[in-house]
Amino acid sequence: MNFQGTPHSKLVQRKIFSPLFADKEFSNITVNEEGFSEIPIVLVPRPPLLFSVALNVPSGPFVLWQKWHRNMGQLSPGVRWVWPGWCRISHMITRATITYNAPARNCPTADNVMVHVDLSLTFRIGPDADAAANFVYKLGAHRFDELMSAETEESIRGLVYSVTHDRVNDLREEFAVGMLSTLNSKVNLYGVQIMNVKITDVKLPPDLQDRLEKTTAFKTKMSEQEKIHENRVRVLEDEATRSIETIRKSNARKLQEIMANRKRYEIERREIEETARGKARVEEIKAMTEADVALKKSLGCETVEKVKARQDAEALLKKTHIICQTMKIEAEQKVSVDIQNSEAELAVAESKAAAIIARAEAESDGAEALKEKRRYELEWERLKVLENIASSKSKKFITGKRGAAILKELIPDI
Repeated sequence: MNFQGTPHSKLVQRKIFSPLFADKEFSNITVNEEGFSEIPIVLVPRPPLLFSVALNVPSGPFVLWQKWHRNMGQLSPGVRWVWPGWCRISHMITRATITYNAPARNCPTADNVMVHVDLSLTFRIGPDADAAANFVYKLGAHRFDELMSAETEESIRGLVYSVTHDRVNDLREEFAVGMLSTLNSKVNLYGVQIMNVKITDVKLPPDLQDRLEKTTAFKTKMSEQEKIHENRVRVLEDEATRSIETIRKSNARKLQEIMANRKRYEIERREIEETARGKARVEEIKAMTEADVALKKSLGCETVEKVKARQDAEALLKKTHIICQTMKIEAEQKVSVDIQNSEAELAVAESKAAAIIARAEAESDGAEALKEKRRYELEWERLKVLENIASSKSKKFITGKRGAAILKELIPDI
């Protein structure tokens, strides 16, 4: 097979006349006799002249310098005054991101098909001067190129050999991620960072490619025919569905009309039943009302008679009670009068007895004649008062403590 793919890249170290030409030399990518694109990543300026006392340090790349062939680290940009012959710029390393192409030809697949794979990756050296010095003194551009070429080709061949030719294109992303982590694990120690890995192209032999294209075209045509067939089937299904839907809607309308007629008949029947039920309810209520009125009327008459009889009984009872009270009061008054008359007669008798006793005492007690005379006269006056009270027709009742006091004054011996 004669593939015309992307040319292989080659990382090189070049010598330059002056550090001032570094930017121009870094951008000068040439093609060597083998057809490789040479990409300069490290530049070595020639030693300064013996009478030179100044170094012009450009900005941009990492600039490493030596003193008596000993690495002194990075030299900052600008003009540096030095003693002639004892110091110089040893290496200039690019800071730019480099794109490295590593095509692999005639890679056998699992089914023994030779394929060509173009790979492109980007990397940079750094990020600081220590990493750049580590890269220059531990690895170098030439060995780094050999490492990159060997690792990329080995990884590509291992990937291609693990699959068949029809699956090579499907593993681009998986291969790029795996290769990125693998390369970084091997070159980070030397101050190199792999930024990105990408499979740019995969090519098969022309006859196989043509056969695959025809197969793909046939599959595409088959897919189109399947889609056309599916479309026709879908159209027929849609037409059948529309027809069935039309029949279903027609049947639904007829069913709705039947249900509407049924509901209408049910409503009419319900109205007739409600009318008859209403009339019966009216007649029933009317009969119940008349019976209730008659019952209430009879209950009213019964209540009136009961009230009338109760009133007559109460009137008779009150009349009897009044008569009894009158008779009781008259009897009590007669008894009271008889008691008063008896008491008056008793008082008169007692007074007469007292007079007799007084007279007898007056006869026995002559010494106290005058005193007894006065007492006798007083007693006699009291008797007259009692006689007047007893002979009086008007009735006077004096009871309680006051009556007892008056009687005691009138009748001291009581």
